[in-house]
Amino acid sequence: MSGVPESVAVSGAFSPGEQDVASVHAWFAEYDAHAAAGAVEKMAEMALYPLNVVSDSAEGNGAAAQWSREGFVESMGHVVGGGGDVTMESVRNPIFLTDKLVVVVTEARFTTAEGSQDVRYADILVKVDGKWLFQTMIQGGWGENL
Repeated sequence: MSGVPESVAVSGAFSPGEQDVASVHAWFAEYDAHAAAGAVEKMAEMALYPLNVVSDSAEGNGAAAQWSREGFVESMGHVVGGGGDVTMESVRNPIFLTDKLVVVVTEARFTTAEGSQDVRYADILVKVDGKWLFQTMIQGGWGENL
């Protein structure tokens, strides 16, 4: 390919089929069901560790960390383990890099008794042994916790 140095691996263009897209949406449906039920251990089974977490802080600095399974369970236990009525409406846009790598940008609205909050975040899923696992979570506002 012209313009690409020979030392750079070229993955080629990948156009996902309906089944590829459906498999990603099915993964999120399962993950969201576990989150709604507060089933943090089930959520943890759906990740590839160490899990990369990327965010920013109120001070305007970027932050990144790697979580072990134990770190994920502890952190997400605080997020989804609080109970209460929370609903989430979301639209997910999977962007396939290859048939085994996908970046998913989510636009979501979380609603509680106190009101609604709109968020945008991204996840990177990788396919291992035919099964999607999330490997990177990217969302603003978590930097102080990393």
